[in-house]
Amino acid sequence: MTAGQIAGLIAAIAFLLFVIFIGLFLLKVSRTISEVNTSIRSMTSNVDVIAKQTDKIMATSNTLVKDVDEKLNIVTPVFQAAADLGESVSDLNKATHNLTKKVENTGKKGAAAGVAGTFGSTAWNLYSKHRHKKNRDV
Repeated sequence: MTAGQIAGLIAAIAFLLFVIFIGLFLLKVSRTISEVNTSIRSMTSNVDVIAKQTDKIMATSNTLVKDVDEKLNIVTPVFQAAADLGESVSDLNKATHNLTKKVENTGKKGAAAGVAGTFGSTAWNLYSKHRHKKNRDV
C-alpha cells in the first residue's frame, strides 16, 4: 500500500465516522422533534379543555352578576328607606331636644315667677297690714 492509498483509506474512515455521527445526531433530533410534537398536541388539548371551562365560568359569572344586580335593585329602596328613617329619627331627636330646652327655660321662668309672686304676695300682705294698722291708729 502506498502512502496515497493509506491517506485515502484514512479519509474514507473519517468520512464514514462523520456520516455515522451526523446520522446519530439527526436521529436524536428526530426523537426530540417527535416529543415536542407530542407535547404540543397534549398542550393543545389541555388548552381546549381550559378554554371550554373558561367559557362555562364566564357564562355562570355573567348569570350571577345579573342576578346580583337584580337583587341589588330590589334591596336599594330598603337601604334608602333606612337612611330616610335614620334622618327622621335624627330630626325627631333634635326636635325633642329643643322642646326639652324650652320646657326647662319655661320651668325656670315659672320658678322665678313663683318666687317673685311669693315675694309680691308677702310684700302686699305686709303693706296691707301696715296700712290697716295705720288706719286704725288714725
